[in-house]
Amino acid sequence: MTQSQPLQIAIITETYPPEINGVASTIARFIKGLHERGHSITLIRPRQGRQDQAKDEERFAEILVSGMPIPGYSALKIGLPEKNMLIRQWTKQPPDLVHLVTEGPLGWSALQAAKKLGIPVCSDFRTNFDAYSSHYGFSWLKSSIQKYMRYFHNRSNFTMVPTKTMRAHLENQGFERLKVVARGIDTDLFSPAKRCDKLRKFWGLKNKQKAVLYVGRLASEKNLQLSVDAFKAMLLINPGLKMIWVGDGPERGALQLSCPNSIFAGMQTGESLAQHYASSDIFLFSSISETFGNVTLEAMASGLAVVAYDYAAAQQFIQNGSNGLLADMNNAAAFIAQSQFVARDTIDLQHISKQARITTLDHSWQKVTQHLEDNYRDLLRHSKIDYGAPSKNLITC
Repeated sequence: MTQSQPLQIAIITETYPPEINGVASTIARFIKGLHERGHSITLIRPRQGRQDQAKDEERFAEILVSGMPIPGYSALKIGLPEKNMLIRQWTKQPPDLVHLVTEGPLGWSALQAAKKLGIPVCSDFRTNFDAYSSHYGFSWLKSSIQKYMRYFHNRSNFTMVPTKTMRAHLENQGFERLKVVARGIDTDLFSPAKRCDKLRKFWGLKNKQKAVLYVGRLASEKNLQLSVDAFKAMLLINPGLKMIWVGDGPERGALQLSCPNSIFAGMQTGESLAQHYASSDIFLFSSISETFGNVTLEAMASGLAVVAYDYAAAQQFIQNGSNGLLADMNNAAAFIAQSQFVARDTIDLQHISKQARITTLDHSWQKVTQHLEDNYRDLLRHSKIDYGAPSKNLITC
C-alpha cells in the first residue's frame, strides 16, 4: 500500500452524534477529516432510537447494532456483542484496519473478530471509567475495571491517548504501546467573534458585568460542588457575577437549589453553543475525571479565562497567569483562590482572552487528523505482530 492510497477503515464506537459528549464529537470530527482526505469509513455503532437509520453514502456507511442503556447514563447505550456478524462482514469485505473508540461489549467483540481475521487494530483511551465507578455506586468494581481496560487495550496494536501526562499515567499502570494523538479545535466555530449582546442581555448582564460559564454534563463525576463553592467565593469579590450552566444531567436539580445567581441553559450545540462560550468571560472547570477535556480548548478558542486543575488539556495548553489559571491537582483551596483572583475587576481579562485564543490557533482538526492518518499508516507498516495472544509468545499473522 502506498503512502497516498486511500484506506478502508472500520470504526467502532458506542456513542456518536447527535449524542452530546466529548467522545462523540471528537470521533465525528476525525471521521469528517478522514473522509475529506479520501478514505472510506464504515462506522459500527448502536442504534440510537427506533427512527435511527443507517447511512450509506459515498465512502461512508453505517452498520447499526442493538444496545442497552448505560447505568447512570440512560441517554447513552452500550453496544451488544456482534462478533459473528463482524466476522461475516469483514470476511466478505475486510477493512485495512479497525479503530476501536470505546471498550464496551461491542468494542470487545470487534477486537475479537479483528484478531481472528488478522486485521490490524488500534484503540482509543477516551474515558476514565474506573474513576467514574465511585460516583455511581460501583467503587468496588474499580480494580476490575482497571484490569479489563488494561487487558483490552494491550491486545490492540497501539492505543491512542490525548496527552503525554495520560500516557505516563497509563504506562505506570501497565498499559503498553501508547501514542499521543491530541484533540483539535474548530477556531472558526469557537471564536470571540461569536459574542452576542442579545444573549448577554437575556442573561440580565450589563456591559461590565461578567458571566462565569460551565459546559458539560451536570453529573457528580465532574466535581461540580467545587465549582459551586468557587462561584460563591467569587461573589464575595464581585457580587454582579452570573453563573451560566450549559448542559444537563442528574445533578441539575441540586445545582439549581445550591448555586445562586445561576442560569441553566440546558444542552447547546453548534452556533448556539459557540455563542454561549463567547458571550461569557470566565470558564470554571473543576473536573478531576477527564482524559482530555475538549471544553477547555473550546473555551480558550472562544477567548475565555479558564480556571482549571493542572492536568489533561489544561496542563497541556495553559500557562498559568498568561492564558488561563491553573490550580494544583485536587487542591480545592487553590482552585477557589484562582477563581477569586480572576473575578477581580483589576485582572486583565482582555490579555488572558487574547493569549488563550492565540494558543488554540495552531491546533486545527486538519493537523490532528493528519497525525491520526500517519499513525494508521505506521500501523499498517508494522502490523505483522499479533498482540492478542495472552501468552508471552508472539504469533505472526
